[in-house]
Amino acid sequence: MKSLLSRLRFAIAALALLCSVSAVAHDYAMADSAVVDTISAPHAKWYRQLIDNGFHINDPDINYPRFWRWCVDVYNWGDRTFNSYDPDYVVGAGKNWKAGLKSYNWTENYTLLFPHKLRVNMVSDIFSDVGAYLSFMAVSVGYTLNANDVFGHPVANHHNFDFNFCCALFSANLNLSSTSGGTRITRFGDYNKGEHLSQRFDDVSLSSVGGDIYYFFNHSRYSQAAAYSYSKYQLRSAGSWIAGAAVTHQKIDIDFSGLPEDMLEKLPGSYERYRFHYTDYGLIGGYAYNWVLHPKRWLINATILPSIGYRHSYEGATEGRKDMFSTNVRAMMSVVYNHRSLYASLVGRYDGHIYYKSAYTFVNSNNSVTFNVGFRF
Repeated sequence: MKSLLSRLRFAIAALALLCSVSAVAHDYAMADSAVVDTISAPHAKWYRQLIDNGFHINDPDINYPRFWRWCVDVYNWGDRTFNSYDPDYVVGAGKNWKAGLKSYNWTENYTLLFPHKLRVNMVSDIFSDVGAYLSFMAVSVGYTLNANDVFGHPVANHHNFDFNFCCALFSANLNLSSTSGGTRITRFGDYNKGEHLSQRFDDVSLSSVGGDIYYFFNHSRYSQAAAYSYSKYQLRSAGSWIAGAAVTHQKIDIDFSGLPEDMLEKLPGSYERYRFHYTDYGLIGGYAYNWVLHPKRWLINATILPSIGYRHSYEGATEGRKDMFSTNVRAMMSVVYNHRSLYASLVGRYDGHIYYKSAYTFVNSNNSVTFNVGFRF
């Protein structure tokens, strides 16, 4: 997983570099003269004109070469087709650039539910990343640091990669994550009389890859971007029904065999080790709503996205190869404050996966809180 994330980051950086080099190379190939410093503004190179006007790509005074004019035309077509709103409800922020700081904090939760109200519950340490990012329209680049290591409180190994794209019509997301160890058992059947405890437990690991895409039916009046990417202003409260599809692949290993003997005697169920290895193919149906407390100032969003579908469990899992019914849910909430070009937000998110068997039910979830602060320019 770590090497895959490194390759992804390298590929994105390489693509950005190639685009920059090709832009300059193409311009030199089209230019009639290499003289730049003494040329008047109307005849300056197109990228110099773009920089001087603050990156307003549709400025008619920019002398784009033929290829780059075609790129701008394609972008404008896509913006009209996929990113148009009713101006009485949603307007653009008026800026193409954003720069900000981000603090991302999350935990993993694992719960085994058994008959007679017995359960085993495990909660990971809080994983924290801090970083900065720079965005231009739909393209963003950033860098994050492991805050647990930076501030001298290292926890278990963890890796996370997110890709998100959102326009008026739809949202698309990809997530890769892995964790190992760094967990505490907070309830263990009727051990400790069934009361809360805090037993260190490192024999748990998770690897997850998930992607989804979903459509907003009321896309002309509801903006997901206003609540989560801060490129739009929601002027009036509005909501939208949502439909889409999701694919999730998870591999989870929980081994209780290393626990003290007195705890193992209280372990519910028939296994000391649980392995879950499956892929879900689900249909999403949900609803999202933006409450506008003050236009262009305060916004609250709530989104619920349950999904149902088909689950394939692989050989090597505790229950072996099986075809099953899948049930998953995502819930999100965002509170956004805007002040002129500045913005700040607090975002909470829950991603839960439910695994039903006759002898037990397994629920695992990712619970996160993200704080963003930045400015548009």
